[in-house]
Amino acid sequence: MSAVRPVANARMYAVTPAVKRAWNALLAEALARAGLAWEVIDYDAPQPLAALWARDDLGAAMMCGLPYSRRRPRPALVAVPVPSPARYGGKPVYFTDIVVRADSPARTLEDTFGGTVGYTVEDSMSGWAALRRHLSPHRKGCLPLYRAVVGNLVNGRRVIEALADGRIDVGPLDGYYHDLLKAHDPGSAAQVRVIDSTSAAPIPPLVATAKLGDGDLERLRAALLAAGPQPALLLQGFAAPSEADYEVFGGIIEAASRHPGLW
Repeated sequence: MSAVRPVANARMYAVTPAVKRAWNALLAEALARAGLAWEVIDYDAPQPLAALWARDDLGAAMMCGLPYSRRRPRPALVAVPVPSPARYGGKPVYFTDIVVRADSPARTLEDTFGGTVGYTVEDSMSGWAALRRHLSPHRKGCLPLYRAVVGNLVNGRRVIEALADGRIDVGPLDGYYHDLLKAHDPGSAAQVRVIDSTSAAPIPPLVATAKLGDGDLERLRAALLAAGPQPALLLQGFAAPSEADYEVFGGIIEAASRHPGLW
């Protein structure tokens, strides 16, 4: 057994209190099936996700693929969610939706150039790296695409708030987060409109940073794979993870980091 009892958390996709309860119930059931007396903890915004991901007692926590790929040693992969909406094609992937205010005159990504772009945090795939990589082909030399940038918006809700308030003209939303928001908080989701989406990337996995007891990881993974569809969470289920899938983040980070400070 581990000297420190591991914890579980799905803060990344707890888009509403009801969705948070659904995630907590799913994790608690999987832990019970696996015979693991771990705690499902709260870790709500605005507490920084980076601090959660830096912990060494995580037994099953949703982690963005970008910090996962950077952490050494890498956390153990537990399982990966498979979203149920058609655009995911039954695969453990996600997209970044590039959004504007619902009443914005912009109809294409190019229409937003010259305005103000926002992002969440620089250790986020969906909130920073995916958007910057998507913008790379549009850059001509070292000329900026946007006249101003607003960072540290923390999460998707604050991106939506910044768009609604007119502080930014365009910003990124994790596509799976966005789909959950449309399903469970359509009023908030209706404040923005998608004008573009990035290519698919491996979805944030459930990971463990704690030193687990013999067989703990395997039993928990089996319990999650057996969980089946979760309609409230827009999940087809979970899949077995592949560390090789997350090697693509090296290239994404490289593309996102070109022309540092230039948007």
